[in-house]
Amino acid sequence: MRRDVLALIVGWTMVAMIVPLAFSFVITWWLDGINTAMVAFFLPTVFSGVIGGTFLSVGVRSDTKDRLRDREAFAAVALAWPVAVFVGSLPFWLGGVFHGPFTDGSTMADIGRGFVNSWFESMSGFTTTGATVIEPSMSPNCIPSTIDCINSQPRGILLWRSSTQWLGGMGIIMLGLMLLSRVLGGGMALARAELTGPSLSKLRPKLQQTAIALWTIYILLTLMEILLLWGVGDMTIFDAINHGLTTMPTGGFSTHDASIAYYDSAVIESIIIVFMLLAGINFTLIWFAWERQWDKVYGDQEARNWVYMLVIITLFVFITLIVQRGMEDSFRDSIFQVVSIGTSTGYGSADYMQWPVVTHVLLFLLMIIGACAGSTGGGLKMLRVTLAFKVAWREIGRISQPRRILRIRMNGEVVERDRLGLIIGMLFVWTGLFALSCVILAMLMPDSDFESVVSVVASSLGNTGPALGEYGPTNTWASMGTPSLLITSVLMWFGRLELMTALLLLHPRTWAREEREAPDRASVKLMKDLFEKIERK
Repeated sequence: MRRDVLALIVGWTMVAMIVPLAFSFVITWWLDGINTAMVAFFLPTVFSGVIGGTFLSVGVRSDTKDRLRDREAFAAVALAWPVAVFVGSLPFWLGGVFHGPFTDGSTMADIGRGFVNSWFESMSGFTTTGATVIEPSMSPNCIPSTIDCINSQPRGILLWRSSTQWLGGMGIIMLGLMLLSRVLGGGMALARAELTGPSLSKLRPKLQQTAIALWTIYILLTLMEILLLWGVGDMTIFDAINHGLTTMPTGGFSTHDASIAYYDSAVIESIIIVFMLLAGINFTLIWFAWERQWDKVYGDQEARNWVYMLVIITLFVFITLIVQRGMEDSFRDSIFQVVSIGTSTGYGSADYMQWPVVTHVLLFLLMIIGACAGSTGGGLKMLRVTLAFKVAWREIGRISQPRRILRIRMNGEVVERDRLGLIIGMLFVWTGLFALSCVILAMLMPDSDFESVVSVVASSLGNTGPALGEYGPTNTWASMGTPSLLITSVLMWFGRLELMTALLLLHPRTWAREEREAPDRASVKLMKDLFEKIERK
């Protein structure tokens, strides 16, 4: 492992964090006063700059950017996320959202649990999961009778909370590719490690141009949603900005405990549904639509299958609910919740735990499958699920026609064997990790029922947010113990990085010293030059 490469990526990540932290400092000063801004954001900004600068000045060599390879890129991206999460957790801890060192009357146990809560909230934000532990029992800003604990937090810190999801949605490293591509080098390896989904489509000849195109789409859609929520949906400008920042990354953090149900507005729900759907499809298709390449948009098999799945499940849920809830409410609630869970956004407009059990099964499947590859959504991705079904169907076909050559195609192109093997391996790793995590959480949460445990694991790995059972849309995850919160935060990290990137850190070869091949080749070259000089003499 080239440790100078890790220092380069992690160092630049911490330096890059200075920008949103400094911006949040100014906004918090304006909205909540200088005291809150200094406590919550001044120290994290200084810490991020000092540590990042130290990494870059001490650990980086002059030729580091030329030494970046796939292994270092994947490991560096995996490690950069916990670093960003740690820095991002400090405003919650120091700013008093949870018990911290500056909270009056807090014991050491409170402060320790407060840091765990802050870490969890930050990880849930940057991974766009959307699960929260903000409630009166955990936040000193609320009392037991507080009706809306989330909305009782400082405005600037709530905006920071939403910003963590917006930054994590398209990816911190992708932002670095746009701004620092010449400094970082190895852009394609970093992009493949960072982006969700099995593939990366280059929309432009150069990777920096691709990053700019993706971020342009991301920013424009965010601004459009903010303006619509404010102007048409009649949200306050503060709420509109926060929900715009958390819809496009399919994050789901809201400024109210009741989430979208707080507004009880069909207009707001309709606007958010549209942008959740846009966030759940491959951003490449949005670019193709902008370029009016409609044949590529309509011909994408993954997007078609995903839309078909959402439509079928919505109709099924609607028919199930219509008997007990009436026509209008059933349609509104069913389409919003299916799209919200199917895109891994996790907003809530109704308490679906009051619905029939069959709807819970369907929502659970949506948590696992997730959205499309190349989107900001989580889950296994429809592309992987589609290809897995094609592989299974091919093997069934071979039983009846063993000599027939059957090739698996996606969008008319043959899928290479290596890629199929990687996808099947990914599904196998996901299944194994899911089963192991369920066993561990069941041991740590003996009072929880089966539905709660398995849905929490699926929600964490799929970066969905709300789960089922005790952790449904009307409840937070604050009732979990510290070990459970730490484990679920790791699962969120694994899910955001598509498992393989994070699991790479566990492979012994990742941390092995550089191979001796390079010195050996240098020795051979030296001897060859020496012999040539002798022959010339």
